Amino acid sequence: MVAADISTIEGDQVAMNKLIFAIAGAGAILLSGCGSKDNQDTVNNAEMNQPASEDLNQAAMDAANDAANAQAAATAALNKLDEAVPADNATNPSDAQEQNVSGM
Repeated sequence: MVAADISTIEGDQVAMNKLIFAIAGAGAILLSGCGSKDNQDTVNNAEMNQPASEDLNQAAMDAANDAANAQAAATAALNKLDEAVPADNATNPSDAQEQNVSGM
């Protein structure tokens, strides 16, 4: 009889812990909605910290121009290297000469 009473007390304790945890969680969720309802200052600060669209467009255009200039410089450097390589003026052997391996 005593063992049955102890198990019901422990079961009630677990249920109470769950109930307290649920109430505390619900209270935290409900209180999270409280506070300043005037978010206009936050909006103004966010807008103030944003660059103007003209500035963004100019920055994008500058980046595109820099990339185009870098590509042109790289192409010019490759063309200069191609010009520096001597041309291959050797004549290729004919098929008959390629097939003639008896001299080897």
